[in-house]
Amino acid sequence: MGKDYSILHKGIDEIKDHKQMQRRKAVKVLALGGIGTSLLPGSTFGSSRAPKPLDSTFQSDWHQWPNLDWIGPEYWGNRLQDWKIVEGKATCVVSGNNRTLYHLGLHLSDRFQTFQSKLVFSLINVDDEEGYAGFRLGAKGPFDDYRSAVVFGGGLDCGLRGDGRLFIGDRISESRISDLTKPVHASLQAVPVQGAFSLKLEAFDPSTQKVLSTVEFSGVDPKQLVGQVGLVCHAGGENVTKIQPSAEFASWEMSGEKLDHYVDRQFGPICFSYYTLHKKELRLTAQMAPVENFVNHEIHLEIRRNGVWEAIAQGKINRLGRVVRFTLRDWDNASEVSYRVRLDLPFSQGVRHYFYEGKIAAEPLGQAEVKMAVFSCNADHGFPDQEVSDNVGKHRPDIAVFLGDQFYESTGGFGIETAPLERASLDYLRKWYMFGWSYRDIFRNIPCVFIPDDHDVYHGNVWGEGGKRAPIELGWNYDSQDQGGYKMPPEWVNMVQLTQTGHLPPPYDPSPLIQGIGSYFTDWVYGGISMAILEDRKFKSAPKNVLPEEAKVVNGFIQNRKFDIKAHYDIDANLLGDRQMEFLEKWSEDWDDQVEMKVALSQTNFCTVATLPEGSIIDSIVPTLPIPKPGEYVQGDAPTSDMDSNGWPQKGRDNALRILRKAFALHIAGDQHLATVVRYGVDEFGDAGYAFAGPALNNLFPRRWWPPVPEDHQPLEGKPKYTGNFFDGFGNRMTVHAVANPRQTGRLPARIYDRSTGYGMVVFNKKERTMRIECWPRYVDPLSNPGGQYDGWPITITQADNYSKKALGYLPELDFKEIENPVVTIVHEASGETEYSLRINGSRFRPKVFREGTYRVLVKGSESGEVKTLAGLSMDTLGIASIQVQVGTSPSV
Repeated sequence: MGKDYSILHKGIDEIKDHKQMQRRKAVKVLALGGIGTSLLPGSTFGSSRAPKPLDSTFQSDWHQWPNLDWIGPEYWGNRLQDWKIVEGKATCVVSGNNRTLYHLGLHLSDRFQTFQSKLVFSLINVDDEEGYAGFRLGAKGPFDDYRSAVVFGGGLDCGLRGDGRLFIGDRISESRISDLTKPVHASLQAVPVQGAFSLKLEAFDPSTQKVLSTVEFSGVDPKQLVGQVGLVCHAGGENVTKIQPSAEFASWEMSGEKLDHYVDRQFGPICFSYYTLHKKELRLTAQMAPVENFVNHEIHLEIRRNGVWEAIAQGKINRLGRVVRFTLRDWDNASEVSYRVRLDLPFSQGVRHYFYEGKIAAEPLGQAEVKMAVFSCNADHGFPDQEVSDNVGKHRPDIAVFLGDQFYESTGGFGIETAPLERASLDYLRKWYMFGWSYRDIFRNIPCVFIPDDHDVYHGNVWGEGGKRAPIELGWNYDSQDQGGYKMPPEWVNMVQLTQTGHLPPPYDPSPLIQGIGSYFTDWVYGGISMAILEDRKFKSAPKNVLPEEAKVVNGFIQNRKFDIKAHYDIDANLLGDRQMEFLEKWSEDWDDQVEMKVALSQTNFCTVATLPEGSIIDSIVPTLPIPKPGEYVQGDAPTSDMDSNGWPQKGRDNALRILRKAFALHIAGDQHLATVVRYGVDEFGDAGYAFAGPALNNLFPRRWWPPVPEDHQPLEGKPKYTGNFFDGFGNRMTVHAVANPRQTGRLPARIYDRSTGYGMVVFNKKERTMRIECWPRYVDPLSNPGGQYDGWPITITQADNYSKKALGYLPELDFKEIENPVVTIVHEASGETEYSLRINGSRFRPKVFREGTYRVLVKGSESGEVKTLAGLSMDTLGIASIQVQVGTSPSV
């Protein structure tokens, strides 16, 4: 029978999930490079939201397009950089395994009817029976969504091998096509016969219509012919990619009663857009496909006024990142405005117009509550993650923040390509496009933040050391990574930052770092909430470079079990760096522009809430650890000392927390894959602010918190024994309030649902000055199941809880009479240090202080902006109980 071109490739998790799904009488689909897919009996492949197909015919039009690094909005190429339009042909420009080009709208239905297809193509650098090119039929992915199919789908392959023989699955023609230097004209027909399908593939001479070769396959299971349709080019043999063309496709036609053509299933050329609104300045970025080669193309930002679209700005595509940025000042933030990005592409037959629409929300200044949706750590296990978009939308958030690892190196398959620069940028864009394809409806109509983390720049961990170069000559592994710096070139790192952070307010300090790498740390004020957007990794010292050699650091873990990291508190190591510490100091005192509450956003938290089996010296074992059953407490673990977290360096961590608490700021972070709420401690337990590390969207490493608990341990009242006061592996104080440990759920696929995946929601109540922290499993509908959060949530704290250090005493009460919510700053006069700054809630406030001496109190009115200074106050100021303060007048006792 020859070789079987329907090969099933599964990872360990897929196999486990597949075996469980067999109990549901699932259908197994065998395909080259595919993933086992399960469809429940009676289900129809394709998104449940898919509109009725509008057409059942298709004909390619690549001949109308210029040379591009992109095939067009109807297609998805695996990989993006491997498919280009060259001289009017869709060309696979590499020789590699399982390169596919799917049509997003072509879908073979479950109807028992005919279809046919024609293809004109040529093999290039494919000359043996291992390699081939042709069709892929009935492609299915892990989820019932066409996007899952076109990225991960496997199906029935048929076409022409490099030895000149036609094939359908494992059926191979007896005759060969002798001259493969000429384009091959192929015709495929599918006919239902006695409950199955009969397929016939022919190659013919276009001038004489003489058939050159034929292969037939009868008795094809109809289930194999349900799913997406695409083109495939497979090199065969060893999975090594060579930068040399392997096939080019001149034209493709398809029709038939079995075929559905969803003409509105497109992605690009405007892939998605995202924006911030800061102090009435709108900064919007549109992520484009690689269409820059269109001569005289135009890109406009338009808004809808009085029922008419009006162009208000024009932009230009950045060559490497393929983004267009628009900045508009004096934006009217009081009303919601519909916007669209318009792209005009000039073809020989005329200009085609493409649009991407959304809304600029009215800034929620008058709302009592502002809702922030929190995300991080997005592996591709759940792609396209439709349940997340659906459920998040039901909360109606005002802000979305994505705090790092928008994707992982493995996203979409094929690993990473790091050079040359142009191909590396396209490699990144494919992963970034997949992220946007999943979540663009979350941030289409509300402002958002993206903070790139280590995996976004192709690192497992990164200690940036001010932007220096990592010595990749040591290898693309721990050896180079542990030396600090960035493995990818600075132009590429800046491109990543441009695509993810180019819409943020201007950076606090834009001066370039080592290698010319830029920075983006800044503050964003929206809806009365001031957000400090931090860069945890960029300035951080590499532990291998600052700890004694005897520590034997590998990937941020100490391999020498006798080395005591707690004894090295005072080492000279950076965490946030001088620039960001200066920024945080100024931010903590800046309450202008109607700021009422503050929050710091960063890539990871300032402690390490994680355990591993005692004696473990690295966390690479995490994916292999068994997931416990509900109610089971894992024994034998101990706190880890992972220096990728901001629990190290401890001194830098403490200094950062001392500043954050001056602003009474909540801290929100990602990275950990383990959702937690902790209260930081610096000198004592609970003397600093609260922190929420949100859950992962899709979890690669299911970290956990199962600390050993001594008999005298006191958990928080009514909460599990893993809550309460703990020291992490670095000796940092933390009070653990809630943890969403991985657990067996019985939901499939287990690799998503058993790893405590989901998202956070933080509700800032400006009237009550509270912060409600919520933690939601990704599959829970918050409307039908409002009590479906992870155990331990929600947690509500007050703004004052974020600086709950015990007071030594109090200054006299300040009575502001008719002034509502002024900003009060407390300065220790002898040292000149600001103790804290806060917009109070109301017209009376009694400042707490923490050390002896006199204090200067600065009061700034909300309306006038005038500052009143009260000097020489102390805890026993002449026995005065209260001081009446009017801005612009002298205080009275």
